[in-house]
Amino acid sequence: MQTSFWGTSLGMRVGVWAAGVAAFVCCLLATPAIAANSSQSRTVAKTSASSGGGHAVASRRKARFSPERPSSGQRLGLHGGDDPLALKSSVALVIDQDTDEVLFSKNAEAVLPIASITKLMTSIVVMDANQPMDESLKVAKVTLDTPKNNRSRLKVGAELTRGELMHLALMASENRAAYSLGANYPGGLPALVEAMNSKARELGMHDSHFVEPTGLSSDNRSSAHDLALLVKAAYQHPVLREYSTATDASVAIGRHTVQFRNTNSLVRNPTWEIGLQKTGYITEAGRCLVMQAQLAGRKLIMVLLDSAGRYSRIGDAERIRRWIDAQPAAPHVAPGTATTARAVVPVTEERSATVTEGERDLGRSGSDTF
Repeated sequence: MQTSFWGTSLGMRVGVWAAGVAAFVCCLLATPAIAANSSQSRTVAKTSASSGGGHAVASRRKARFSPERPSSGQRLGLHGGDDPLALKSSVALVIDQDTDEVLFSKNAEAVLPIASITKLMTSIVVMDANQPMDESLKVAKVTLDTPKNNRSRLKVGAELTRGELMHLALMASENRAAYSLGANYPGGLPALVEAMNSKARELGMHDSHFVEPTGLSSDNRSSAHDLALLVKAAYQHPVLREYSTATDASVAIGRHTVQFRNTNSLVRNPTWEIGLQKTGYITEAGRCLVMQAQLAGRKLIMVLLDSAGRYSRIGDAERIRRWIDAQPAAPHVAPGTATTARAVVPVTEERSATVTEGERDLGRSGSDTF
């Protein structure tokens, strides 16, 4: 009886032991699979979360992204028509400065926002007031009802001379510089705006209207025909010619010296002979450019408005130059003589010497960078 008991007990213990060993072996065999499945699950979960997070970020980014509004010219359908020069600008005008002969015209009577081209009129009015260029002025904050006024390399309260402010307004399209010129005009901004509109009427710019000195407001409007008159008037001031065509300038602001560059890369192109220029950009106006330049032995005024594409106004200027160079020599026409537009010769695709306009060419200041 005792022997049977111990035998049974031993057998049970061996059985339990064997079952334990078997279970241990099974666990060992199952562990890699479980680990792999767990790792795979974690990977899938991580990937899913990452993917979901990516979608969430993309969704958030998409929600924050706001497509650029169409320009006034686009809303008016001015980009719909083709022209023989295949210009990207919806408005263009090229005239002989001495004879007023129209060489090329495209929607030249359309009245559109002109962005920082406004600064030319601001400068003319300040020059007419005979205010001293060496007078020290404090940089004023632009107080316009627009979010586009917050980029400037000029610190509010910094002191610069009127000449330095005008230089930066014309060359680097500095908004605070132009606004400060207006704020220090006799009678302040209201008197400046009144003088700007009075000057426009005096010059015969009947399609033009100004509301502030920088060009940030889309209510500053004009036509290509009017802007040609503005360029002719501005060209009469040697200071405006010098300031607008300078390639760069160093200005002491407090204890630091800040370098500014011209917003028009063509002034750094040795193949161009530019006597006066001004660029401009806000969404409503598109990319704008006005210039006085010597081409094919003639002093020409070029106006390009509502250009689509960051560098397209530069490309349009080059297209016009190639076309001018291809024209036969024109007979001399006395100033004021009525002329008709010259026949347009299709532009070939051959390249002329150009200067590529890079990010640094825009100076990161003024309305041209918005």
